[in-house]
Amino acid sequence: MDVSGGRGQPRPGNDESAEHTGPEAPAPGGTGDAPTAPSAPTPADAKDARPEGPTPDAGAPAPESGTPQDTGAAPDHGAPDRGAPAHGRDRAPEHPEPPADRPARAPAGRPEHPDHPFAHSGSGKGQAPQRPEERRRGGLLMGRPFGVPVYVAPSWFLVAILITWVFGGQIDRVLPELGAASYLVSLFFAVAFYASVLVHELAHTLAALRFKLPVRRIQLQFFGGVSEIEKEAETPGREFVLAFVGPLLSLVLAGLFYLGLLAVDPSSVPGVLLAGLMVSNLIVAAFNLLPGLPLDGGRMLRAVVWAITGKPMTGTVAAAWVGRALAVCVLIGLPLLTQSGALGSDAVDNVGMDTVLDALLAAILAAIIWTGAGNSLRMARLREHLPELRARTLTRRAVPVESDTPLSEALRRANAAGARALVVVDADGVPVSLVREAAIVGVPEHRRPWVPVGTLAQDITDGMRVSAELAGEELLDALRTTPATEYLVVEETGEIYGVLSAADVERAFVKAMARPS
Repeated sequence: MDVSGGRGQPRPGNDESAEHTGPEAPAPGGTGDAPTAPSAPTPADAKDARPEGPTPDAGAPAPESGTPQDTGAAPDHGAPDRGAPAHGRDRAPEHPEPPADRPARAPAGRPEHPDHPFAHSGSGKGQAPQRPEERRRGGLLMGRPFGVPVYVAPSWFLVAILITWVFGGQIDRVLPELGAASYLVSLFFAVAFYASVLVHELAHTLAALRFKLPVRRIQLQFFGGVSEIEKEAETPGREFVLAFVGPLLSLVLAGLFYLGLLAVDPSSVPGVLLAGLMVSNLIVAAFNLLPGLPLDGGRMLRAVVWAITGKPMTGTVAAAWVGRALAVCVLIGLPLLTQSGALGSDAVDNVGMDTVLDALLAAILAAIIWTGAGNSLRMARLREHLPELRARTLTRRAVPVESDTPLSEALRRANAAGARALVVVDADGVPVSLVREAAIVGVPEHRRPWVPVGTLAQDITDGMRVSAELAGEELLDALRTTPATEYLVVEETGEIYGVLSAADVERAFVKAMARPS
């Protein structure tokens, strides 16, 4: 069966703890392939720089409660820092005359925080969170068809063993002459069945790529597969097609296996395998067409309601609640149908092991569908709040300084101007690097007059320049493409607007998600 899910849930952060360890993504649920939620950008190996000692400027007031703190972060491993702090420089620079102060103008539409010191002394503490890619990646990488990685989760091996055991016993009754080889045939069936599930997922993937929707990965796991599509379809028609192609391919496979069955002896090994694959693909197609999220049929229902009302959120709510009702029906109805013999087996009058297994299977399926429906609602709420994340309102005011400016002088200028970031510029005023907060925190206060800011800066790459007009999913995509702790925000004219901290974006993301729809 085809299971929806994703690992694109954001990792919440807060101002009280250095460990930004957000909730684990819920277990993938259902059998559709709902688009995954964009992740809140999290700096690689980030550490929270909590104040432990006096601030750089005596008398500067401490940040108010509830105001985002300056979170330091180690340089991203994917982009090596070219300006590591020079701990061996103990000699004061001769005549440390600072260049003329050229503070960048205050970005409009956001508070200046003039009473907030730029950085705190003391060492950053906290556990480096796992990178989003590492957290999402689970299982064995089997290949990259169409450029999309395919993973096999460890849970698949458990299901493969279960299928081999159950189907092997059935083959042994039909073809007793095989003996122990019947379990080898059953293992081949388990692999072939999941290959057909992969074809189902590839149908979703190809449709998504056709509509220019990025696909993060495909994962084969317990009870089916997951196609993690990062963006939502732009129209209800595309949403309907994107959901329908999966069950359609399963029906096509069932037809092909039926044609193959006509050409062989049904009582032979190929005949038994083809019959099993035909029936299993029919079940996958029929189950996925049930009209409730996160099944493919639920996404089709969502597309229909979206087309009628013009509101994708309304379609999501309707399909999600139908999915929850469907979960209750599966939990209650499946054991009753099995026990009554309506599914083709003999009626059962007493409670035995088969009845218990049927009830357990129904409970697992119901839990998957219910959880998937809830995930769909949460992702819809996330997308509803994404436009609230705007680079222009989250950007910190920055003070431009030259590379040889002593750190203490640069911090004095920043605190005097009410700024919370430093941009290193060349002699012509062109920004060349950003001073990392983690590096500032790592320099003891008594050494700051002897440390040039250039030794604490990270060179600005193309991906670290973001437009002040970016907002919502476009902003998150830009930050995910180039992981870093700070970004230079510029106007369309190229003028420096300020510095955007990934930690500030993460806090705003969590705050937006905490508000009801």
